[in-house]
Amino acid sequence: MNIQELMNNAQKMPNIPEVVRELIQTFNDDDINSEDIANKIAKDQVLTAKVLRMANSSRYGGNRNVASVNDSVVLLGFNALRTMVLASGLTSAFKAPEGFDLNQFWANSFSVAGLCKWVAKYAKLDPEVAYTCGMMHSIGEILIHTLVPEQAAKVDSLANLGAQHERAKIEERELGFDFTLAGAELAEHWKFPEEIVTAIRYQLSPVVEGELDALAGIVFLANYLNSLNSGDTETVELTELTGFPRDIAQQLGIDIDAMMAGLADALAIDDGISDMLH
Repeated sequence: MNIQELMNNAQKMPNIPEVVRELIQTFNDDDINSEDIANKIAKDQVLTAKVLRMANSSRYGGNRNVASVNDSVVLLGFNALRTMVLASGLTSAFKAPEGFDLNQFWANSFSVAGLCKWVAKYAKLDPEVAYTCGMMHSIGEILIHTLVPEQAAKVDSLANLGAQHERAKIEERELGFDFTLAGAELAEHWKFPEEIVTAIRYQLSPVVEGELDALAGIVFLANYLNSLNSGDTETVELTELTGFPRDIAQQLGIDIDAMMAGLADALAIDDGISDMLH
């Protein structure tokens, strides 16, 4: 099998709502008619309900009373609204393949997304775009489980859970491609901007042709930091973080000491967004 054979399986490909497709196009549009987009979102009652739940959650300020999609745009800004709708569109696009823990998958995806947003601020990159990259970073994994479940089950039985590089190697050997390529192909199929496609594709090896891809570097760091969630992060010191990718952080222009000072708080954040999307 090759990646094109996987992507040609069109009848099983996940679909996203048309308004989500339109929002994806706005990443490359400097002249966005946010009112028009908000009106289109408002016509979808299910989508509107999810957006309002998220807009009134602790992640977006909690104390506000956001009563409409237009209120969300005014109070939160178009980029934050786009992130909400993309989150809803992505989670509704997939049904749980047999034996696949969809809730855990999205919980991990949003955990990495939140860390991407946090790291992006230190790297002075767009936090909402970084969040989208994190939200999408493992989308290839669920695509593989959806389209080729038997092969995915074999990979699961061979893979060392939690070791993404090892999983990617096993997928490459068993399938001819890995989850990063599958995810990048799906993002391209959905017409996400090239910078997001590239971040997904190179998240495990963010130095591309001798140069760091900034968003891929953000996802790389976020994945590393997310792996610390199983440990005691309250007293962790930078010197104790075996394998911390300091070179990636430095190339991103991050003040590492400043970032690490807030690490425990960042890892403790639970925005609850994955729970609200079901």
